[in-house]
Amino acid sequence: MKIPQIPESDVTDEAVFLNRRSLLRLGATAAIGASLAGCPAANEADAASKEAAGASDRRRLPNVAPAPPEFRVDEKPTRERDATRYNNFYEFGTDKKDPARHAGRLRTEPWSVVVDGEVAKPGRVPLETILTPSRLEERIYRFRCVETWSMVVPWIGLPLGDVLARFEPTSKARFVSFETLFDPEQMPGQRRRVIDWPYREGLRMDEAMHPLSIFAVGMYGRVLPNQNGAPLRLIVPWKYGFKSIKSIVRIHFSEKRPHTSWNDLAPDEYGFYANVNPEVAHPRWSQARERRLGEFRKRPTLPFNGYADQVASLYADMDLRRNF
Repeated sequence: MKIPQIPESDVTDEAVFLNRRSLLRLGATAAIGASLAGCPAANEADAASKEAAGASDRRRLPNVAPAPPEFRVDEKPTRERDATRYNNFYEFGTDKKDPARHAGRLRTEPWSVVVDGEVAKPGRVPLETILTPSRLEERIYRFRCVETWSMVVPWIGLPLGDVLARFEPTSKARFVSFETLFDPEQMPGQRRRVIDWPYREGLRMDEAMHPLSIFAVGMYGRVLPNQNGAPLRLIVPWKYGFKSIKSIVRIHFSEKRPHTSWNDLAPDEYGFYANVNPEVAHPRWSQARERRLGEFRKRPTLPFNGYADQVASLYADMDLRRNF
């Protein structure tokens, strides 16, 4: 399996990004009760109008609780068109524009999630069952990619810990892992062995239960676009973006640390913890600085992506250079 080569000069070149033409095809979105009925995919005939209109035809999510101060960064959000047209989702291809181009074929309803492992209430759970008991919340978070680009996004979702607690993890559940849908017909990037599909990620239980961790179902006030992980994705804002797995179909609780996709493929480059740390360089580029989408100048990267006050205590007894 070949690891994509991503030199620092390439992965963060905003000028190249701004010159790319994106052809957005918006996919059907998850049904979350009656209020989240799906939207039809854009067809090729109106691709140009979708490009101009951006994401405005995605269904707006009603009755969303605004982000309280502890879950809101005082920074300007990234433009929605940038956040939805420049991202990694290798299931649809390895180019940054591939997800927006190809994700329209993903069918996000009906959608269900298998819950298994060290839990008292395992089973296959419809997405609407997972989401409807709670009110959706806004969270305005920094998002830092391991490739040194970043953004600020107003996500909409539910506290991850609240959802996981409903399945009653046993005392043996020390870790929780997640899997992305595997369906090469819908996700053509899976026809290439970029990684060992399906995509897998995992957290320690204390990380998963932390108040900052969420399941996201929307962004910018609207239903999550397919290319950004619809209908259900993880957001863990103090970790590099590859930890925030998309289009989740399985949640597994375990006593032992789970295998995760990038860590299995290149453990010297992609740690299991993947906490944002400007003092620990990637073997092929520095992590000390980043470029925010829509900006040309780089800025210093903050430890734990700026969330050190909230999460550093989780790693008080760890060597963060060894356990990167």
